[in-house]
Amino acid sequence: MLRGGAYYQRGLRWGALSLATLIVATAATTEANARAHRRHHHRPAASSSDTYQPSYASIVVDANTGTIMQETNADSPRHPASITKIMTLYMLFERLASGKMTLNTELPVSAHAAAQAPSKLGLKPGDSIKVESAIRGIVTRSANDVAVVIGEAIGGDETNFGRMMTAKARSLGMNHTFYHNASGLPDDQQITTARDQSILARAIQDRFPQYYHYFSTPSFVFRGNVIRNHNHLLGRVPGLDGMKTGYIRASGFNIVTSVRRGGRHIIAVVFGGSSASARDARVVSLIDGNINVASIKRTAPPLAEGVETADADADVPEVKETRETKVAAVAPAPVETPPAVAAPPLAPAPSRSAEVQQPEPGSTDPIKPNPVKTFTVRAAGTRTASLSAPAPDSRKLAPSPAAASLTNVTTVSTVKAESTPLPPPPGARPGVLGVLPANKVASAGDSVPVTASTAEASAKRNGGWMIQVGAFDDESDAKQRLNTCQSKAKDQLGKADPFTERVAKGEKSMFRARFAGLEKDQAEAACKHLKRSDIPCMLLKN
Repeated sequence: MLRGGAYYQRGLRWGALSLATLIVATAATTEANARAHRRHHHRPAASSSDTYQPSYASIVVDANTGTIMQETNADSPRHPASITKIMTLYMLFERLASGKMTLNTELPVSAHAAAQAPSKLGLKPGDSIKVESAIRGIVTRSANDVAVVIGEAIGGDETNFGRMMTAKARSLGMNHTFYHNASGLPDDQQITTARDQSILARAIQDRFPQYYHYFSTPSFVFRGNVIRNHNHLLGRVPGLDGMKTGYIRASGFNIVTSVRRGGRHIIAVVFGGSSASARDARVVSLIDGNINVASIKRTAPPLAEGVETADADADVPEVKETRETKVAAVAPAPVETPPAVAAPPLAPAPSRSAEVQQPEPGSTDPIKPNPVKTFTVRAAGTRTASLSAPAPDSRKLAPSPAAASLTNVTTVSTVKAESTPLPPPPGARPGVLGVLPANKVASAGDSVPVTASTAEASAKRNGGWMIQVGAFDDESDAKQRLNTCQSKAKDQLGKADPFTERVAKGEKSMFRARFAGLEKDQAEAACKHLKRSDIPCMLLKN
């Protein structure tokens, strides 16, 4: 019995020791799992909930009329994430439409571009990628390396490209949007609103219908790999013709969609989805709840830019204000234009480069007077582009350096101006800077003096609208474009007055090709006809 008792006591000791070991191991495993969970599922310090929930925002717009059908927090600042790439492609489409690039242009890949975080195509430093492949890589995989390649090709570097994107946003009336990178990767200062993105969604379709179809690309093959579109609503929602998804933790799951059914056309934007499926379900609900009551007739004019700001030498100040002050810094005065009507574009403000150009020393060229208008500008009521929300009266806002620095890029505005023109050359009449032949465009080889044009008088006499069909470094190219447009749109431009307008940009000059003396419906019909021939066309109010 004693020996059996000893065995019994030894068994109890081993059992207790095993139990203690199991308890310690279980505690260690639990703590390790907890640490891993905290590493991968940490919530922002400002959040007191167990699960971080991004702030929701949405808007639905009738693209045929410009009417806002439904909105929630549409003017609250949100991070755009990869929706940023809609503007990146807008800038690229602009280069294609102007002829500065083609779909076969090879874009070089820098080390900075190749180092971007996924999602990406995996480009290597020293590689190159064709423009068309770059477009497809962005609309399908939302490739961050490709977005930076495009930004560097257009802006020289990504920082300058961000400034150009912000300036372009201002010219479209996207007054609460700030871009700092080309991809949408996390940046505290990169913000937008649902309303601003609905403006961009309409503008990119109005301006570049010949390239917009890329947004509906379901997949493409790159270096032997099939890449499928991240937008899983393509092919599932009737009439959905594309646009863009996006996600970073600070923004949640975002989406911009465009839907056409039976002549109806709506834009639906959702920010702050808790998951991709929740975001998709919400935007489908918004589409189904509004598409059947949208207008079947297009009455809204095409969205146009206030000022051309796309050139790489555009002088755009860097935005440095804090996130809380950004919206206030650019808040315009009370809106004067109904939301459904796009603000008419304005002529660019004169700069120090718009001085009389004299011939180089020793040149035998005659001196050519260059009449310009000098404006003394004081703030007046602001007219924003379609869908811009009313903002507080700017007189109630304390002036700030940030607000002052943004006056050069907030271009879609109405101002009162007092002009003091330079003495015109003999025989010249007041008007915009340029050349307006009486009956036809001069041939490419003709030498036409730069004088004050009669385009303004023609517009007042025949109609208050103009169209612009391109801007070129050489005046002969501008004249050639006018000849081409006249031959392709004889019915619409037969009675219009073609002219070239010289514009100074820094040390360079550009020549705009324009037609004046059109009624609004004539100008719209001409632009629509020319765009079918892949000729860019912009509607302008005289």
